[in-house]
Amino acid sequence: MNAVKTIQKIEHTHAEATSFYGLGIAPRLLGILDKSGFKSPTPIQAQAIPVAIQGKDIVGIAQTGTGKTLAFGIPMLQRLAQIKGQGLVILPTRELALQVDEALTRIGREIQLRTVVLIGGVSLAPQKRAIAGKPHIIIATPGRLIDHLQQRNIHLNDIKILVLDEADRMLDMGFAPQIKQILRSLPADRQTMLFSATMPPEIMKMAAGHMKLPIRVEMAPAGTTVERITQELFIVSNIQKIALLQKLLESYLGSVLIFTRTKHGAKKVMRQLKAFGISTAEIHSNRSLNQRREALAGFKSGKYRTLVATDIASRGIDVSGIELVVNYDLPSTPDDYVHRIGRTARAGANGHAITFAMPDESREIWAIERLIRKNLPISKLPELPVVQPLPASPAGRPRQPFGSAPRRNPEFRGRSSGGFNRHNPHRSR
Repeated sequence: MNAVKTIQKIEHTHAEATSFYGLGIAPRLLGILDKSGFKSPTPIQAQAIPVAIQGKDIVGIAQTGTGKTLAFGIPMLQRLAQIKGQGLVILPTRELALQVDEALTRIGREIQLRTVVLIGGVSLAPQKRAIAGKPHIIIATPGRLIDHLQQRNIHLNDIKILVLDEADRMLDMGFAPQIKQILRSLPADRQTMLFSATMPPEIMKMAAGHMKLPIRVEMAPAGTTVERITQELFIVSNIQKIALLQKLLESYLGSVLIFTRTKHGAKKVMRQLKAFGISTAEIHSNRSLNQRREALAGFKSGKYRTLVATDIASRGIDVSGIELVVNYDLPSTPDDYVHRIGRTARAGANGHAITFAMPDESREIWAIERLIRKNLPISKLPELPVVQPLPASPAGRPRQPFGSAPRRNPEFRGRSSGGFNRHNPHRSR
């Protein structure tokens, strides 16, 4: 049977809900939500909660920053109290796992919720002890969960509710074999909720093969950006990028999240911003878990005004009040552009996103604009200060022109040659 036909669509009967009342949530949880400051459900919460509380399988499609954690978290807490057993939430990154744990603990503390977070970068021993404490919910990245399964530290026989969050990102990161292995270890009699920002064919196959007539809840088509984000594009040479960033940080005084394509590029930008006297931290795969947690906590608290990150953080940073997102380098895929800029304008706030593109990157910009179905307004370069590149890092790598070295990416189907040409990205000017 075609995978698409196995997914029923639900009418948007609760899309305009202004209160959590009437969604089937138990009175005690309603009281906790109210005391925790959650007054109105987001659209994905209003759609998913009534269905999930009934125990039905769900495929939820919603852009990043729309409140998916409570969309599955509230039904999971309520149903586990009724049916007993455990819940399992699988996510692609450590940061996302920690943030989901923080959100669930916030609403579950009053009902003595026990969770365990199984992620890499830390010792297995304390995780093993936490597993022995019979947690209600297991929150894990795929690789670390399989580590515990192979060492027989954990079994999944009691899992009654499974959540695959950021499923498209997990497939992008190559976790498909691990996900299949985990699914084989789970009982067939379970509720499954799959949440994703996009709906590639692999997600449809997963839904068809491992879910029971799932209900599809879709809040926005793929490529939809948050309504309150304004966007801007600068055409700039690689050696001018850092000077333009310095100039922008004189105008935007709030917290700024900067994305580079490579971890080495992130370190270079971080070092240069520190040389400008700007408090800065970095997040990428070369940083330990503790370093990444400290950087994110410092960014949230205001210790660091700017945070430089690779795409490991494009979906893993849930920080309210980010004034500006800067795409210092273009992302590897058009979808990642949407996820990156979704770090601002969260929870109904306003936000701004600025993208740097080099003159030969018109094809990449064209691909992004086609996905989001709008043109990025091009701004004129201001007069830029002269910035001297810093000396080579202590690691002794040869000095290169400042900025992240762009890499070719098949997602964009090559590069155009010559100058930037929005109207025909296949031809140079």
